[in-house]
Amino acid sequence: MGQRIFTAQERSSVCARWFCGSSRPLTLQVCDPSGREIIHFRRPLKCTSCCFPCCLQEMEVQSPPGNTIGYVTQTWHPFVPKYSLLTETREPVLKVVGPCLMSSCCGDINFQVKPLCESRSVGLISKQWGGLPKEIFTDADNFGIQFPKDLGVKMKAVLLGACFLLDYVFFERSRSKTERQTVIS
Repeated sequence: MGQRIFTAQERSSVCARWFCGSSRPLTLQVCDPSGREIIHFRRPLKCTSCCFPCCLQEMEVQSPPGNTIGYVTQTWHPFVPKYSLLTETREPVLKVVGPCLMSSCCGDINFQVKPLCESRSVGLISKQWGGLPKEIFTDADNFGIQFPKDLGVKMKAVLLGACFLLDYVFFERSRSKTERQTVIS
């Protein structure tokens, strides 16, 4: 409806942005319209190469800040981006599965939210096509999230964290690289 519900602000060092690019460690503060922080995301420095499955991407979700409610962790796969949504005790609840190729030629890029068995889609994270000028000349992106009907509020916050992590891993351009096109970087 066009109403601003939350704002997100990244906190990271200049050195991390300069030397690590889109792989940088960071924290994100999500605040309500009054400026009160309601969700805190923490992303540690991790390797982005598929050759190192022991050091995969991860994001911790806290709400209120200081109280961990879940995690988003990358699951190793050579061709398809896969992420697990975990509870605060690291028990898996859902998976996020992306396409093999990240081609956004005039269309959305969809990441399916699936149950652990991956039998069907129960939700969606979609990087929405912004138009040719926006896609070529800016690093701005629009995302849409469709939550499963019966998903609790904590896992909705973790799914929001997955959206931010996907943006950093696949769609943020670094100084020397073009937009990532596949899982293999």
